[in-house]
Amino acid sequence: MSDLVIRPATEDDLPAVVAMLADDPLGAGRESPDDLTPYRAAFVRIAADPHQHLVVAERDGRTVGTLQLTVVPGLSRRGATRTIVEGVRIHSGERGSGLGTALIEWAVERSRELGASLVQLTSDATRTDAHRFYERLGFTASHLGFKLALPPQE
Repeated sequence: MSDLVIRPATEDDLPAVVAMLADDPLGAGRESPDDLTPYRAAFVRIAADPHQHLVVAERDGRTVGTLQLTVVPGLSRRGATRTIVEGVRIHSGERGSGLGTALIEWAVERSRELGASLVQLTSDATRTDAHRFYERLGFTASHLGFKLALPPQE
């Protein structure tokens, strides 16, 4: 992995990042790589928030992985800060190369640097391969997650 660079994402990375978000059965139905307008607006909000760390993995000048790390200060656990890992994606040509492990290890180390005492993530119930991957890296399936989709405000 010596040829790998993990760095903050830029707006120029959006086409590659959105393509990776769309490159699986779940993402294919909810992402729109042909219209980057909403992603650009979201990127501006993310970049302005110091609690958000959107990064890409780059190899040989190509964006080959991404994740978003969110810092959440809290009252529970004696006022602990936690981080949430979201949107982990690896380019299809890089899967199985150790890149996912490198990205998660980066997220855990960055979480330590940011003073977090807990790193958490969610993974869709259908992603059984991802579950095994996270468990191999020391994560424990500890909670049952719930979501409530909200309609767009007019």
